[in-house]
Amino acid sequence: MRELQEPGGPQRAARREVGRPHHLAGIDWRQILVEQTRDGTQRTWWLPRAVVRLLDAAGHAEAQWVQATRSRQASAAVAEPPSHPRQAKDADGRQTPSPQGPAASLRLYNRELEGQLYSVLSRNPGTARRVAGWACAVCRAAPATVLDHCHEHGYVRAPVCQSCNTQERPDHLYSNDIRVANRYDRLFRSDTDTWLRHWHRCPGCRARTTLPLPHLAAWIACIACRSLRPTHRAPGGRKPCGVLRVSWTGSQQAPRSCLLTVAVDLCPSGEHRVLALVPYREAAEQFRLWLAETAPAVAAAAGPDRLDGLPAQPRPVIADTSGEGLALF
Repeated sequence: MRELQEPGGPQRAARREVGRPHHLAGIDWRQILVEQTRDGTQRTWWLPRAVVRLLDAAGHAEAQWVQATRSRQASAAVAEPPSHPRQAKDADGRQTPSPQGPAASLRLYNRELEGQLYSVLSRNPGTARRVAGWACAVCRAAPATVLDHCHEHGYVRAPVCQSCNTQERPDHLYSNDIRVANRYDRLFRSDTDTWLRHWHRCPGCRARTTLPLPHLAAWIACIACRSLRPTHRAPGGRKPCGVLRVSWTGSQQAPRSCLLTVAVDLCPSGEHRVLALVPYREAAEQFRLWLAETAPAVAAAAGPDRLDGLPAQPRPVIADTSGEGLALF
């Protein structure tokens, strides 16, 4: 990248001494990068989508290797007592910190910001200081650092810690497809009630009895298409193979034309295997039925008759300026 930013760009870099190595994994990156210039500002370089997928595959393989190495090291090491504070479960089954926890001196979030728009609160200079006084509304074991909000409707959900704010995101989010991280298994199974309550703190999602499009896509891949995912032999039994990926056409604002495609990448029997094509309306209806069975209390608080406090006109989507590609959250 530094060579490309020098005066003369790739031409000057190509005139360097012949013996200097400038290939990585057999790829001359100077031939891959695509230069973009916006309004005369500083030049940037973009990678083709196929190269991005190649890098993702390499990152996935490395992550699997590191995880396997750590597992072997953990099995050989002597078990140590946990260093994190013990947590108890309240009446709803959610984990709460013990009095000795780091959030013991922080106040619990009690829907003080419900129905408020993130675009308004984010411009208030006192918001950051106010958020820091709450315990995370999800894990209740760490101080809150950010305001999680729904990017489809613009409403604040709750103050959360950085860890919980990261857990709800897929591994990779592109403009119209996501890679579904393994942690979604926990969000939709063992900690289902906690996360569904959190996502339905948005009045818009609660009234529609659905989830934002990326979360709904992850739910379709993890739950609705679970039986369709191929498996392979592994020590201790068969395990799901490949990496789940969901792409879609259109958006939730045009449900008739929105179609979700669930696929498996890195599958030994096929590099890109399509598991299912699910229309958005069908996905939303399947989620409603699953929600009523899995989390009846959350389903009871949702529905088209719960419209108190909603604006007469729909709000525009609030863009996330913290990073490119996260606007759907």
